Amino acid sequence: MKWVWWKSRKLDKQMEEVMEDRIRLVQEISRAHMEWEVAQKRFEYALDKDQVDYAVYALEAAEKRFEMLIKLAKESRISLSEVSASRAAEGSQ
Repeated sequence: MKWVWWKSRKLDKQMEEVMEDRIRLVQEISRAHMEWEVAQKRFEYALDKDQVDYAVYALEAAEKRFEMLIKLAKESRISLSEVSASRAAEGSQ
C-alpha cells in the first residue's frame, strides 16, 4: 500500500513539473513576442546605417527566438488559448 501512495505522489510531482514547464514556456513566448515588436519599432525608427544594421540584427534575432519557442510549444502541444490567456494575465498586472 505504501508503494502505491509513493508512486502516486511521484506522478503528481512529475505532472506539477510538466505544468510549470508549460507555464514558463508560455511566458517566454509572450516575452519573445514583445521583444519582436520592440525590434520592429527599433527598425522603423532607425536613422543612420549603423542603427539600421543593428535594428536588422536585433529583428532577425528576435524573430528566430520567437519561431524557436513557437516550435517548442507545438512540440509540447501548447494551444494558442494558453498563450493568449498568459498574455491577458500579464496585461492585467
